Order: sequence, then C-alpha cells, then structure tokens
Amino acid sequence: MNPAFVPEALVFVDLETSGANFANDRIIEVGLVEVDSEGAREWSVLVNPEAPVSSFITGLTGIDDAMLSSAPTFAQLAPSLLERLRGRLLIAHNARFDYGFLRCEFKRLGIEFRAPTLCTVKLSRKLFPQHHRHNLDTLVTRHGLAVAGSRHRALADARLLWDLWRCWHEQLPVETIRSVVANLVGRPELPAQIDPALIDDLPEAAGAYAFYGEDGRLLLLRRASNLRQQVLAHFTAAKRETPLLRDLRRVDWREAAGELGARLREIELSRCAAESGPQAGLREPGGSNAGAAARGLCSWQLQARQNGHLRPELVFAEDLDFAIADDLFGIYPSHREATRSLRKLADAQRLCYKLLGLDDSSKPGACAAYRQKSCRGVCIGKETVALHCARVLTALAKFKVKPWPYKGPLLLLERDEFGMREEFHLVDRWRLVATLHNEEALQARLADGPTGQAFDPDTYRVIGRFLQAGKIGLRPLPPFSL
Repeated sequence: MNPAFVPEALVFVDLETSGANFANDRIIEVGLVEVDSEGAREWSVLVNPEAPVSSFITGLTGIDDAMLSSAPTFAQLAPSLLERLRGRLLIAHNARFDYGFLRCEFKRLGIEFRAPTLCTVKLSRKLFPQHHRHNLDTLVTRHGLAVAGSRHRALADARLLWDLWRCWHEQLPVETIRSVVANLVGRPELPAQIDPALIDDLPEAAGAYAFYGEDGRLLLLRRASNLRQQVLAHFTAAKRETPLLRDLRRVDWREAAGELGARLREIELSRCAAESGPQAGLREPGGSNAGAAARGLCSWQLQARQNGHLRPELVFAEDLDFAIADDLFGIYPSHREATRSLRKLADAQRLCYKLLGLDDSSKPGACAAYRQKSCRGVCIGKETVALHCARVLTALAKFKVKPWPYKGPLLLLERDEFGMREEFHLVDRWRLVATLHNEEALQARLADGPTGQAFDPDTYRVIGRFLQAGKIGLRPLPPFSL
C-alpha cells in the first residue's frame, strides 16, 4: 500500500436503493472498500427493504425480491455498518445520494450518523476541468479501468472508486489532489462557542439558514442552493474575526428540495425569529419579514361613489381575507405606508388628491395637488371624472392583488436536481398549509381541513411568482370538506 494514496482512513461506498427518494425509498445493497495503513478490505451485503422492489430497479441492478427476502434488514446491519464507517472519510460518486440515504436509514433507528464526505464527481471536475462529463461510466472509459463484477452492483462500483482514486494519484501530484480534497471536504475551524458537529450535520441541499446571537437575536438570514457550502463559507480564515462570527451563538437551517422550498423556508425562519426574539440590523437587504407583516396589514380597495368616481378605501387583513377579496391594490404593513405610497403614485400620475381621499373633499376649490401643478384638475372640472377613473385604474393595475384562482387548495410539486428529495407544498388561498413528502402525509393533512393561518404577503408574492413562471408542477385539489 502506497502511503501517499491513503493520508487518512478511507471508505469507498456505493449503495443500491429501491428508488431515488430519501423519504420513501430504502437501501437494498451496501458495498464498501475500507482502506487504511493496513491495506484494503471489501464488504458487501444485501439489505431487505421490507417492501417490494420495482421491476425497473430489478432490471437496473439484477436484484429482485427473492434475493432480498432472506437478507437482513438495515436495523440488523446497523451496528456492524456503523463500526465500518466510523472514523473514516466517506468517498462516493454523487456522495450526497449515498450519504443522504445512510443518514435517513440510521435516523429511522434513532441514530444520528455523521461522517466527513468526499464526492468523486466533484473531485473529478476539479482535477480535470477540461472534461465536461464525469459520470462513473465516462470515468471508467476515460481512465481505462476494468470493471470487476456487474455495474450497478454496490461492491463492483465501490471497487471502481478505489481504482479511480489510485489512478488519479498515479497521474497527478499528490499535493494537488490533497489540496483539492481539503477544499471539497471543507472542514473549517468553527468559533469555540459553536458545536463542531455543525460541519457534519449541514446537508448539501437547498434551503434557508439563520445565524443567531445572544438571547436569540437574529444576525443573518439567507436562502441557499447548497446549505453546506454557503454556511461553511462564512467560517473561512479570512472571516474569522468579523463581528458576525464573534457574536454568533447558534446556526439554524431548514432543508428544501429547490428554490421555492428555500424561499418558503426563509419566510418560516424569519417568522420564527420575529416571534421569539429581538431582531438585529444585519439582515440581508430584501430579506423576508413575514412575522412582522401580519399586524396592521392593509390594502387599497376601489369603491364606487355616488358621483361616478372610484375611490380607494383602506381595508385591513384582520377584517377581510385578502386572498379572496376583489379590487385590492397593493399590500402595506401600515396605514402610514399605504398613504405614503398612494400619495407618491398620485404625484407620479398627476391624479387628484380629493378624489383619492388624500385631501379634504368637503372644501371647495382645487385640491392641494392641483395647486402644486401635479393634478390635471378633475377637482375643478378641467378633467372628466370618467377619464380620471380610467387613469386611476391604469395607475393601480400593476399593484392589483390577485385573488386565489382555484376552487380548492393546490399542490405544488418540487424535486431536487437529483430526484432524491421530493416536496409537496400544499397551498390554500395563498397560505402555505404544509410541506409534505409523500401521498399518505398529504391525505392525512387534507383530512384535517383548511388552515387558520393569517394572510402573509411574503408567501403570497413567492407563490404568485412561481405560478406565473409556470416552472413547477401543479395539482389542483378539491375544496376542503368541512
């Protein structure tokens, strides 16, 4: 064994599974190559998933129900598997897949499994950036490796990763590989007050995260396409002495399947922070403030007056469900902000203060805006009421609050790029009722009836944008049965 190949204890891992979804599918085979100063040792085992395997998986792997019926369950294998994995760098192709499945299987048994991981897809991309494809079959061909056994069987694929590792060490300087590996494994030095388990706990998944200081004070709130990568980037040596890290006491996060889920998790974290503690001034520009928005939430509603003009009247979310009300324009956190925005719009479009309710209509003569030459004079007969109403409608059109367009709730289907995480966002009247992971959980939640949550403008805007973009799966559902 060349010591340069093995700077620390390694384990090359491949799993075969009943599908690609962490929540619903199970491991059906484990293959390991354990490598350390004493040499390389192989271990493989079939795993009874306690559920039928699909014909597709059987066709891909050659593993069928008959082969698995007498195999041990994961619970029976867990102690010996933990012993083989403990204290080693876990190396896998698309490591997020294998590590995610292992963590889920152990979690079902009440075991928190953590291990440093290295993805050979990412390693190949860094070592050979001139190539565009880095799937395992391509790497086998590119580097002239021999397949010992059947592809898509766990031990055969784990052997290929060990062969690939040795091949790369023969082709490239050891220092180059070690530098890239250190960067990819990403184990920065955390502040003394932060639990070092954070490094292993952070998932390579989309989501949102928050940094908290003393007394639960929110220091930072962001969403991320890769939580692990983005959170650990805050702990580089260059940032170690920043006020943010000096004040940091806790990191929290919420995983998601994709961008919609990440945005919704950001709102969730913001609401939790607003309800549980004081806010700090370091929040990112444009960050969500859903928790504070509910109190005093208001909108302008156009109402017809006797003289034929349409006048905006302020209505409040505590009195009216903004999700189903007609003729609402703009959503504002307070009466003051709503009035300021309407006045700004009136000045920009040369609308009449009196007809908009921004000036005392009982006083004779021109409105204050006309005297400032920012009204076309409907208040003194220089413009018709009908024309002014048409201009008001045009000016307000882009601020219109869209009523909920479905008869019942809607399911938004989101999957991550690898198909390993699937989320069902159950939405009703622009409210996020729940985020679920399988059909059984969905039906159980539907049976509980509609949500009693208040209308939230941030959730309304996020979901509205995704519906308008048309890039997410939709499943309209029948109305809740009361």
